[in-house]
Amino acid sequence: MWTIPTFFVAALAEIAGCFAFWAWLRLGKSAAWLIPGTACLLLFAWALTRVDVDFAGRAYAAYGGIYILTSLIWLWSIEGQRPDRWDMTGAMICVLGALVIVMGPRTG
Repeated sequence: MWTIPTFFVAALAEIAGCFAFWAWLRLGKSAAWLIPGTACLLLFAWALTRVDVDFAGRAYAAYGGIYILTSLIWLWSIEGQRPDRWDMTGAMICVLGALVIVMGPRTG
């Protein structure tokens, strides 16, 4: 029940953590950005282990679709670049794939 929301928490934490490194190395921000960035990456790793999926590989595969959608939300809300129709079409295909992976019936 909490799998998809937990994927979104993990994705936001991973993106924020990686963006902190991006800001430091690509945007010339202070190395102090690495402190919250590292904390975010730790939150990401912890959150991803909280999902209700039996196998890590399946959790990571499904997470990928949610990560892509969250990345485009970040692109728009934080970086100010609106995703185009191709971005959104691709994200929706990936989210659909993530839902199939998480919610598909298992036979054993």
